[in-house]
Amino acid sequence: MVEGPGKRSCLWVQGCSIRCQGCVVPWTWDQNKGKKKEIQALFAEIERSKREHGIEGVTFLGGEPFDQARPLAKLAAMVKEIGLSVMTFTGYLYEDIISSNNPHHMELLQMTDLLVDGPFIKEKLDVSRPWVGSSNQRYHFLTPRYEYLREQLLSIPNKVEVRLNIDGSVAVNGMVTLDLLKEILLEKEYKVEKKR
Repeated sequence: MVEGPGKRSCLWVQGCSIRCQGCVVPWTWDQNKGKKKEIQALFAEIERSKREHGIEGVTFLGGEPFDQARPLAKLAAMVKEIGLSVMTFTGYLYEDIISSNNPHHMELLQMTDLLVDGPFIKEKLDVSRPWVGSSNQRYHFLTPRYEYLREQLLSIPNKVEVRLNIDGSVAVNGMVTLDLLKEILLEKEYKVEKKR
């Protein structure tokens, strides 16, 4: 619910050629880590999420999705066939992707409804807009699917998902400053203590 419009299935790809300083997911940089999965297997999981959870789309992030543009373009075409939207995050600039003339990059762009471009820049930290972490990052509405959001972006709050796992670990997803995260977690801790 935090990586794009509506309820989405998110695919975090492994491997990043950009490696932004201050990245919150540096473990996604190494292309030799992660798990290899067939496109058809990923599609089956996404299809099941649509059926069981009513997702409206898929978000590609990472790592760097354009480092794996060819398989992601194939997967995107499959999910669009079943009526889902595609949102893609990239650290590259849209203009650089276009001027690269890389056919696989162009295929992924053609399958993307909403593109967020630009590297995360630590000195430009800004979580006041949804789904982005720094003020230089831009939204590109590549199809009419999410055009209605263009004028609403400043009124859409950023969200954070906090998951408490059975093993006691905590997983946090979304765009939030470290200070705000501490505040959220301390407030939740207080509420839990108070209920006891």
